[in-house]
Amino acid sequence: MDATAKPLELSDAELTDEAKRLVGEFALLKPSLTAAAVGAALVTDAGHLYTGINLDLACGIGFCAEHSAVAEMLKHRETCVRRIVAVDDERVVAPCGRCRELLVQIDRRNMECVVLMPGGERRTLRQLLPEAWLEHLLVEGKRA
Repeated sequence: MDATAKPLELSDAELTDEAKRLVGEFALLKPSLTAAAVGAALVTDAGHLYTGINLDLACGIGFCAEHSAVAEMLKHRETCVRRIVAVDDERVVAPCGRCRELLVQIDRRNMECVVLMPGGERRTLRQLLPEAWLEHLLVEGKRA
C-alpha cells in the first residue's frame, strides 16, 4: 500500500463489493479445510482499505476474515477502523463476538466503528458490544 495515496471515500456498497471480490471458497489439504468462504473489507480512520479472507481449519486454528483484514491493517501500523463489513457468497454477515472483541482490544476508538450488518443495517461496535470484556480499559485515562 502506498502511504501517500489519497484516502478512499468508498460507499457502503463499494466497501461490500470489495469484500465480495474475495469470496470464492476453495479446499485446502482436504475438502473440509477451506479458505475464502467469507471475505472482509475495512476502511481505516486514515481512509485506507484493507481486506481479508477466513480460514476454516481443523482444531480451531483457523480465523475469521475480519481478523485477516485487521492483521493487514496492523502491518501498516494503523489501528483505528472507520467501517467494516464481512460477506459470504450470499449476504453480509454480522461479526462474531471474537471479531468484535478483536476490534475493541486493538484501539478503544473502534467502539465507534460502523459495522455493516445484514439487511442494510448499520451499527456501531459500541451497539454490538455494549459491555466489552475489557470495558474498564476503555475508560479514558485508564491503563492496564
